Amino acid sequence: MKSADDLKIRLKIDLPGGVRLGYGKVDLLRAVAREASISAAARAMGMSYRRAWLLIDELNKSFSSPVIETRIGGKAHGGATLTAMGETVIAIYLAAEKKAEQALADSLSELAGCLASGSDGSHEDVPSGTIKPG
Repeated sequence: MKSADDLKIRLKIDLPGGVRLGYGKVDLLRAVAREASISAAARAMGMSYRRAWLLIDELNKSFSSPVIETRIGGKAHGGATLTAMGETVIAIYLAAEKKAEQALADSLSELAGCLASGSDGSHEDVPSGTIKPG
């Protein structure tokens, strides 16, 4: 039987202008902080530089100050830095995610009890092609 620990909450916060703040963008901010480079962060996450840059630009425009600051100068002198606003956004998001997990713990336990017994989510006791009521 699955447990609530097998289930994950993926919090997405709708910001004004149709922008969403979710775990992917927070992971990107953390990767930029770790790598000190948008391109290195993008590579580490398996995304294109352009996609990472567009996501960061979207976030920079959404908050009262930038979440990432860049320095022009190429490999030796360029780079990117997580700002104080970026640190604040990450901290608020992670705190909200933790509160959501705590608030939903009982519901996740109930939901886990309803899951199929197979480790891959398959219905081992139901022949393929059969729809199991549920």
